[in-house]
Amino acid sequence: MALAFYFSPSSFTPEVYDETIKKLEAAGAALRPARLYHFALRTTGRIQVFDVWESQQAFEAFGPTLLPIMAELGADPGQPMVSPVHNIIKG
Repeated sequence: MALAFYFSPSSFTPEVYDETIKKLEAAGAALRPARLYHFALRTTGRIQVFDVWESQQAFEAFGPTLLPIMAELGADPGQPMVSPVHNIIKG
């Protein structure tokens, strides 16, 4: 079952987000086959992230790559809101 993860960290600026993506790309980890969707939402000068993953296990497998990069950049993702995906409509 697909799961939606919504992060709303207080210290995640657009600049830190962009640098995180660059570091993930350099590590060859920016595109994850088990991540179905990734959205970066800009609100009041910071970035919120909404991802849809195939499973909890797939999401957790990304942590060892992502979390050290975020820590290096001084960004704490906090705890996400996690919900099962009931339906996806494309278009």
